[in-house]
Amino acid sequence: MIFLDTSAIYAILDVKEELHDHAFSLLKEALENGEEFVTHNYVLSESAALIHRRLGAKEALAFLKTPGSMTIIWIDNLLHAEAVHELEIMPSSKISFVDAASFVVMRECHIDTYLGFDKHFSDMGFKQYNS
Repeated sequence: MIFLDTSAIYAILDVKEELHDHAFSLLKEALENGEEFVTHNYVLSESAALIHRRLGAKEALAFLKTPGSMTIIWIDNLLHAEAVHELEIMPSSKISFVDAASFVVMRECHIDTYLGFDKHFSDMGFKQYNS
């Protein structure tokens, strides 16, 4: 299982993004190897907002209608509270709430690998997916 972060989602969808080819190649390879992708609804929201701001409302809506073949974990009250606590104890104030929620979800689901380009995941001990 591989956690899918906003940074990868955006890079995959924006053909003008510097990391597009690399991100798309990693996604394709992982899918060909039978890997499953997991994310959570806060990442979907963050991704949709970024897509809307940079690529437009039509593209954001298309993303939300067809999020692909990934498992979506829905953040409930308990996971939300754990993410808030995670953020409180973080050594760095540069980590976003969505990233804190991602770390909680990854630990809860026993996922140690992520597809994304956010250094904070590696800083927290998770492995970046590479070919």
